[in-house]
Amino acid sequence: MSTPAAPSVLFVCVHNAGRSQIGAAFLTHLAGDKVQVRSAGSAPADAVNPAVVEAMREVGIDISAETPKVLTVEAVQSSDVVITMGCGDACPYFPGKRYMDWKLEDPAGQGVAAVRPIRDEIEQRIRGLLAELGIEAAR
Repeated sequence: MSTPAAPSVLFVCVHNAGRSQIGAAFLTHLAGDKVQVRSAGSAPADAVNPAVVEAMREVGIDISAETPKVLTVEAVQSSDVVITMGCGDACPYFPGKRYMDWKLEDPAGQGVAAVRPIRDEIEQRIRGLLAELGIEAAR
C-alpha cells in the first residue's frame, strides 16, 4: 500500500528575508518530512534579516544558512498551498491551488524585540495549518 505524497507548501513575501523564512522554518521544524516546504520572494533580498535569524535562534531553530530565493512560476505550480505574506499582485495565481494571505507586520528594519511577536504569530498560524492538513506537529 503506498502512502500519499506529502503536501507541498510555498511561503511567499517580497524579500524572502523575514516572514516567509520564519514560516518555512517553523513548518519544516514542526512537520519534518510530512510536508514539502518552499519559500521565495518576488524581489529577494541579498540575505535573511539578521533580527529574524536571531529571533528564530531563540526558539531553537537555526536559519543562518538560509538564503532568499526568487519566486518562480514552477514553485507555485508545484505547490498545493501558497501562503502569501504581503507580496501583493506579484504572486502568480493558478486555479486549483489553495491560497492563503496572512496579514503580518513586516520585520524589515526591525530589531529582535519587534520580530518576536511576528515570529510567535507565524508559529501559531503554522500549527493551525498543520491541524487543517491533518498533520500532527512535532513537540
